[in-house]
Amino acid sequence: MKIVLASNNQGKLAELQALFGPLGCTLIAQSALGVPEAAEPYRTFVENALTKARNASQHTGLPAIADDAGLCVDAFGGLPGVETAYYATQFGYAKGDDNNVIALLEQMAQVDDRRAALVSTLVAVRSPQDPEPLIAMGRAVGLITREPVGDNGFGFDPVMWIEEFGLTFAQLPPHIKNANSHRGRAAKDMVQQMREHWFHPGANAAVGA
Repeated sequence: MKIVLASNNQGKLAELQALFGPLGCTLIAQSALGVPEAAEPYRTFVENALTKARNASQHTGLPAIADDAGLCVDAFGGLPGVETAYYATQFGYAKGDDNNVIALLEQMAQVDDRRAALVSTLVAVRSPQDPEPLIAMGRAVGLITREPVGDNGFGFDPVMWIEEFGLTFAQLPPHIKNANSHRGRAAKDMVQQMREHWFHPGANAAVGA
């Protein structure tokens, strides 16, 4: 079964493909199908994810899944939140993961409260008009380090220190990180929901198998 992923982030595609492997699905990045990016005007992850999933499904005729994720820093009142992807641009940097990390560490240089959460909201739709979208959320709580540590992962993984492991996400092997990350926790929930709602006997024809 093919599902369009409403993202052009190759790191996210690889991570989610591994997480959704048990379902036998093939995720296809929307850029490979000529899908334009959707506007994300909302202030919550779930609203933006739903908009992106519906947009991808509308342009392809395929079921779609979208992930809206971000970093919520306690000392910043939960920001940057839904603006995480563009965080660096607020401080004169070009958009990008590496610049986001640089900007974050600069802004937190004098901040003692390093608590933060990476948050992921996944939304899946069978069609653009699906009245029953599947919604799954995951959070990973940790501390922002003073400098990047580790070479794995992407995004804020090198500066997200997880107390349970005593390591950053970027120091963990991919299979350990995937099982414990915000996206991994959301995906585990989503896989279970899709098994129950999309993959029961007789459902395949309805979801583009």
